[in-house]
Amino acid sequence: MKINNRNFLFCAVFVICFVISNPVLSQSLQFCEDVSKDGVPISASSVFNISTKGGYLKCLTSLPYRIGTSSVNYEVYKIDSDGNETYDNTIYQEVDPSWTWFWKEITFYDEGRYNINVYDSEKNFLASAQIRIQYY
Repeated sequence: MKINNRNFLFCAVFVICFVISNPVLSQSLQFCEDVSKDGVPISASSVFNISTKGGYLKCLTSLPYRIGTSSVNYEVYKIDSDGNETYDNTIYQEVDPSWTWFWKEITFYDEGRYNINVYDSEKNFLASAQIRIQYY
């Protein structure tokens, strides 16, 4: 079967236009110093400096849909030097089922790398991210 150049070019242009015109909607977890009233992270980073007495930051979860539940939980795992996770703690938060974004202030006392996973009340995975905490 011979593909003519015109048909190939048409298909390629169509696919490119389709991909560009359709934004990818995905959930995300970001770490930041604050969150605007519109749900925009302020001073977002994956590395934060804290004192040896501890420090806090905000975890902003953004979804392309309404959360549809009244609570979420954040499971926190510390990562050792070999990349193995150790359970640290779970933080619970009440949310409004109509929200598409929400944030939670979390305090860290120990430096290191952490994975944070966010789940809804039925244990459905929502988002995850890794953060590094270091002492200043």
